[in-house]
Amino acid sequence: MDGVLLIDKPAGKTSHDVVASVRRSLGGRGRDRPRVGHAGTLDPFATGLLLVLVGRATRAQRFLMAQPKAYETIARLGWTSTTGDPEGEVAQTGAVPALDGPLPTGRLMQTPPAYSAVKVDGKRAYAMARAGETPQIAAREVTVSRFDLLWREDERAAFAIECSSGTYVRTLISDLGDAYCVELRRTRIGPFSVDDAIADADPTRALPLGDALAAVLPVVDISGDDARRASHGVAVTAPLSSVGAPIEGEVLLRDENGPIAVAEPREGGVLKPVVGFRAA
Repeated sequence: MDGVLLIDKPAGKTSHDVVASVRRSLGGRGRDRPRVGHAGTLDPFATGLLLVLVGRATRAQRFLMAQPKAYETIARLGWTSTTGDPEGEVAQTGAVPALDGPLPTGRLMQTPPAYSAVKVDGKRAYAMARAGETPQIAAREVTVSRFDLLWREDERAAFAIECSSGTYVRTLISDLGDAYCVELRRTRIGPFSVDDAIADADPTRALPLGDALAAVLPVVDISGDDARRASHGVAVTAPLSSVGAPIEGEVLLRDENGPIAVAEPREGGVLKPVVGFRAA
């Protein structure tokens, strides 16, 4: 089974918990059990869309993880949290962010929180923080395309955020001033919506791998000898795109039997498979 499950993760479960539940539902042992992974962690307190990858879909993880994200969050104003969420130590400061001007959007430099899955010297930052260490995390550029105040009532405010992969909403909220996330829900990953997600771990309801990849990558249909060569990782001649221009960026190679590989353009007008889905 090769596909992508759209799961509506509940609060209180880790992303690993959801993956483990799908793995158990598949049954089997050792090599007989398909690989299972996910395309972007959600914190335990957060809810919403989690893409769970089954079988050869795990090979496409980086293409799905790179998709932009959309969130809705509720912040507590005038309070701080050591983790940026309800699981940390909270303290009331009384310094309430004004929120009466435009919220930060565009390209921003952001330092991921200490309690995050970012690796520092081979260790997870959250593991170092829990051990009493202070991980030195480098700032990185993220893009925030939407940051709207939806409503505000007393010490709570709700926001809609659309951002690039790798953006930490907890950091966006804490950077407003004294505030932290009390609720966080991921509503969209690229073209995939939580409205289409399911609440359980039923692998029979997975989106086929070819359909999932076709939603995020341009598709190039090939056949015959080209399809056979591509399935073995051999570069094939790149056809012109539908607008008559050379292909730019990664594409999905596909034939009548489904996805063959993700390929990238190389010199000489060829497409070189970089991730294959046919070979075992």
